[in-house]
Amino acid sequence: MSYETSAENIRQTARVRASELVGRGWLNTGDAQLSLEKLRGKIVILDFWTFCCMNCLHVLDELRPLEEEFSDVLVTVGVHSPKFEHEADPDALAAAVDRYDITHPVLDDPNLETWQAYTARAWPTLVVIDPEGYIVAHLSGEGHVQGLVSLVRELVEEHDAKGTLHRGNGPYVPRPKPEGTFAFPGKALELPVEFGGGATTYLVTDTARHRLVQIQEDLETAVTTFGSGTKGYSDGTAETAQFNEPQGLALLPAELREKLGYDVIIADSVNHRLRSLNLATGDVATVAGSGVQRLIDGENARNADPNFIAEGADPLSVALSSPWDVVYSRQANALIIAMAGTHQLFSFDPVSGQLAVFAGTGAEGLKDGAVEESWFAQSSGLIEATDGSLWVVDSETSALRKITFAETGAQVTSPVGIGLFDFGFVDGSREDARMQHCLGLAQLPDGSIAIADTYNGAIRHYSEETGELSTLARGLEEPSDILVETTDDGARLIVVEANAHQLTRVAIPEKLQRVDEGASQTARPATRLRGESLEFIARFSAPKGQKLDTRWGDPTQLKISSTPENFIVEGAGTSQGLTRSLTLNPEAKDAVLHITARAAACDGEPGGEIPDHAACHLYQQDWGIPVVVTGDDSDESELVLDLRGVN
Repeated sequence: MSYETSAENIRQTARVRASELVGRGWLNTGDAQLSLEKLRGKIVILDFWTFCCMNCLHVLDELRPLEEEFSDVLVTVGVHSPKFEHEADPDALAAAVDRYDITHPVLDDPNLETWQAYTARAWPTLVVIDPEGYIVAHLSGEGHVQGLVSLVRELVEEHDAKGTLHRGNGPYVPRPKPEGTFAFPGKALELPVEFGGGATTYLVTDTARHRLVQIQEDLETAVTTFGSGTKGYSDGTAETAQFNEPQGLALLPAELREKLGYDVIIADSVNHRLRSLNLATGDVATVAGSGVQRLIDGENARNADPNFIAEGADPLSVALSSPWDVVYSRQANALIIAMAGTHQLFSFDPVSGQLAVFAGTGAEGLKDGAVEESWFAQSSGLIEATDGSLWVVDSETSALRKITFAETGAQVTSPVGIGLFDFGFVDGSREDARMQHCLGLAQLPDGSIAIADTYNGAIRHYSEETGELSTLARGLEEPSDILVETTDDGARLIVVEANAHQLTRVAIPEKLQRVDEGASQTARPATRLRGESLEFIARFSAPKGQKLDTRWGDPTQLKISSTPENFIVEGAGTSQGLTRSLTLNPEAKDAVLHITARAAACDGEPGGEIPDHAACHLYQQDWGIPVVVTGDDSDESELVLDLRGVN
């Protein structure tokens, strides 16, 4: 999807004074406490984010060039308004600021006070404040950078002329960097002994240093490194290649390693690419991904299928979106990729180069069934079990998913997990069990599954035989991956502790622990609905220089569903238009609405014909909105959201 906006498109006309910035404290300011008064004279962008959110991480990278270009007049303030309980921990937030190399002030907003003051509805939300302290734009979602560039230039010119723009350095003060072998390691892989001179070694993605490190059995001593350690994108040798926050790793089967001339596939997350590594030579190459984040665009955008990848397409021309983990599947005869940015699993045949959507419609949520109809939510960890099944952890639904293969097609089930806004720390059966933003997993020798329950700082255990979730270990610092190490004395775990910048060995106890601490829900407030009906409106205006593509009828579309499904009695489904009347189940009082809005526009001025061979663009926005029916006449009977760049 192409997204282009102008200042004219995103600037609001109402003159509204910005609310004060209220929270627990500030990061990246050298302990200084900021206020809007102290920021007067600067253009301010408030970036409402939470560090679990893939879309928020995309926006962090979108804003970097803007911050660099306007460094003397623009101040970005990250307002961290957490979804998960763990994200409200100030130490966890500080670690996230360091991990993602955030170079602007961050306000810690654990009680969502500033979030609510600015009526944010989704992560991420961007609010632009002019040098006099007035709100000039309010945007949700990704893809606004071009419109922001135009708006900031317009504000600079306007307030330079008025004398209200103050140039000079902003309030950002960098924090100290972690020391040691790793900085926020992501994933790990045990290597065959031939790659360690006869000894067992491990390959680790040193994510925040943008490189890979091969280490000895002591889990600390580096054998060699791959990548220059400078953030970027470049193929080449072990010394010159560049990565950008590499995550998952997969060792290819021996027969493929010999055939293809490389050994390991790397999910290079921020570069939106799959990279290959020859362990003997250290050479790094790109095997898939154009480097552009996967969106919908092209000449046939109006009829584009977000799940479609042309057969025979050059894998280097296909856009990916934040690949987070990768595993080779014998059943699929392909690599399976956790495409966190689109809430899907992709397949990649390294021999033919064919990429395809393997599972997930692209809708964010938890829905079981046939892989082509299933929903995932920021899948972040993958393994293949000994029986050939695939196990997946979805971080945003805190869920454990299983994919089994049959002649009738692959099927998805969810042994653990309830929905987008339900999490906690509870052992037990599926009805009761809860985790919190899990990122990794491994299969134990008895066939059961160990899970890196990242935001609970725990290793959990799932037994298919009993259907129960239990606890193996606690007190870890954001475990992000797990390996199983077999020794003469039995098996033990190797855990990647991201926030401790280390790999740690953890015993597998004979008797499993059981810890119940109650279930939780996100601190994000539910939208309060008046009664048994709801009018939904998605607002859209084509960017300047484009017009709606009405050549084949209404070019807009809404897709609406809910969890639970019976919350909507009438009005669910997919149809043309950006308005919908919903009849709600009077017996169901709370739910999550899943909404996808689309509109097609082509290059051409309003009132004129669309030129032949004009570039056409499909704009799409997805929302997952928790709602509660109150019966109170003062609450909402209409829900209005913006489809990309309209206030």
